[in-house]
Amino acid sequence: MTDALWILLLALLVAAALAVVRRRLPVLFWWLVGYPAVTLRVLTTYRATMDACGLTVPASAMRRATARMVGRQAAPVPPRRSLPLPTGSGLVMRLRMAAGQAPEDFNAAADRLRHAWGAHAVHVRPTKPGRLELRLVGWDVLADVRPPRRRLRTEPLTLPLALREDGHWHVRDFRTVPHELILGATQSGKSVYLRNLLCGLARQPVALVGIDCKWGVELAPFGPRLSALADTPDRANDLLDVLVDEMEARFRLIGMRGGAGPDAVLTSDVWGLPEKARPVPVVVVVDEVAELFLAASKDDEKRRDAMVTKLIRLAQLGRAAGIYLEVCGQRFGAELGKGATMLRAQLTGRVCHRVNDETSANMALGDIAPEAALAATRIPAERPGVAVVGDSSGGWSRVRSPHLTLEDAAAVCHNTSDLIPELFRLDAFRPVVAQPSAAPVAPPTARPVTG
Repeated sequence: MTDALWILLLALLVAAALAVVRRRLPVLFWWLVGYPAVTLRVLTTYRATMDACGLTVPASAMRRATARMVGRQAAPVPPRRSLPLPTGSGLVMRLRMAAGQAPEDFNAAADRLRHAWGAHAVHVRPTKPGRLELRLVGWDVLADVRPPRRRLRTEPLTLPLALREDGHWHVRDFRTVPHELILGATQSGKSVYLRNLLCGLARQPVALVGIDCKWGVELAPFGPRLSALADTPDRANDLLDVLVDEMEARFRLIGMRGGAGPDAVLTSDVWGLPEKARPVPVVVVVDEVAELFLAASKDDEKRRDAMVTKLIRLAQLGRAAGIYLEVCGQRFGAELGKGATMLRAQLTGRVCHRVNDETSANMALGDIAPEAALAATRIPAERPGVAVVGDSSGGWSRVRSPHLTLEDAAAVCHNTSDLIPELFRLDAFRPVVAQPSAAPVAPPTARPVTG
């Protein structure tokens, strides 16, 4: 009886330890328990599961003839698969589709495969004609997102900003997707996404320009790293004029370099110029775009239309000049004025957090994929930071940014203030950063004279 009690106590301790590991260290729990269990389930039920999900094809004539010779019936044939290989958040199998199958068939059956194999999610990705990748996610990776322990290999102007629901990182590549629209209601995680973006850019030789018409309260903490900051609509209008002038000057530089001689390398953007002659990239962050476009009078409407026109010019031509836009706001619609829809069309990158109305979700993602807009409207309020990311290719995914406090983000910008590049056109808009006052020196205390 004593031995049985010890065995029971040991089993309870092991179960309690695994429960703690599953909650605190889901990656370790997956390697110890999840991966072996799911792999065994996949290997033993693969043929039956594929048949139940309608992902098999009839056997070939040779197999049917052989089966008839031995008095059996030829079973349907599932797609050929590789061994389930573990990943950091699940496992992956590579399938070779049978004749007549398409990736859409597997996408339609992804939810049934998830339930059959006990996975949190199943994602299908075509790799080449006739082949696809089946990725199983073992747990909800968006429940607790932390920065990657090892720095991911990225090129200049590429930043890993958020973790996708399939376990990969969403990488913001400015040279591929030059302009982006970020939407989100209050407390939806939009500011955290923007902090990760600014901190990632602050560590690179990039000129950061901020436009924050809420008197700079959102972007002022990043002032030590900003090359320019406009905190009112009037200053924003003047700053956009300067940015347009900078863009035109860069185009003149590209034209001069392209015709500099018979050995000159022809190029249509700044990235084709020699590295020494290449101007630094400029990233313009427009926070709360609705505040920028508010108009209460005819003069305000004229200024608003002028600013929209300048933003559209920067969006249409800025990529070749190395000028990129990040437009943020709680909502973005046609009510912002003439040209808002045209501006949205140039912002090919889309990030939609939880929004207050369906119209904003459709404005952000409706022209990319209707199902992406529907997914954005279903983001729960108790999960700030979750967003739907889409691009002009029609692909989309749920992501979540790692939490970054305002104090930590401001400290990064303060420590990288020496990386601010020299752009004389922006000197007039350089934010004034208050220097910390020196601690008062206590007066020396009188000491009695001895001797």
